[in-house]
Amino acid sequence: MDDRWQHDPDPNDHPRARTPEVRFDSSGVPLLGVLHVPAGPGPHPVVVVLHGFPGNERNFDLAQALRRAGYAALVFHYRGSWGVGGDYSWSNVLADAARAVALAPGLDPALDPARVAVVGHSIGGFAALHTAAGDASVRAVAALAAYDLGAVSQAPQGVLDEARTMFAGDPLPLRGTSGDALYEEMCTHGAAWQLKNLAPRLAGRPVLLVAAAHDTVAWPELHYDPLVAAVDAEAVTLPADHVFSDHRVALTRAVIQFLDRTL
Repeated sequence: MDDRWQHDPDPNDHPRARTPEVRFDSSGVPLLGVLHVPAGPGPHPVVVVLHGFPGNERNFDLAQALRRAGYAALVFHYRGSWGVGGDYSWSNVLADAARAVALAPGLDPALDPARVAVVGHSIGGFAALHTAAGDASVRAVAALAAYDLGAVSQAPQGVLDEARTMFAGDPLPLRGTSGDALYEEMCTHGAAWQLKNLAPRLAGRPVLLVAAAHDTVAWPELHYDPLVAAVDAEAVTLPADHVFSDHRVALTRAVIQFLDRTL
């Protein structure tokens, strides 16, 4: 039943659900995460959940719902964020996301290495699509209100100025970076990071793109519409803000139904 994620597991299912803390290495830096392992013997499919910038919304509600639906869900922090060592940068977000997806199936013996998906929100959606494009083992990818750094870098100056202001306002939980450094890194990579250019490498794999109609951060006309036009994907728009504040159930349902069809 597609509503199983709204119910606690059968108390007779063994082993019971677990939430182990995990650590794994990315370029010599230990990254910290939490693995949500479902009840039952497995092997369980694995979903890596990537948070955005700076990570105030970490989508633990989605991870818990994924577990109740039978998916193991990993949530972790990138280098230089929320007390993790190393320096934060967009490039390190991409590298850490790729590393997490590569290592996630080996973090617990109950996980299924043949069924791995990645789901990301905002900058996490940007990283999810880049990770899937670079790793053929990713069976399915979902990007939720993805923030397209490449598209912003090519936008008019007013959009660039807004991005620079936003980057400067949020680095408190980050280390080794600044708003100016993040802005310059985005502009340096430019069009090479545009999400629509990933279409050839995502061809043939299931992709879910979810937009928020009232998003003032990753507004759909710049961050979503060109991507939908380029990538063969399931496309969903919810009448919500950037973090889907009043549509978390609808968002969760869309993600789980997508994974049920594809993973």
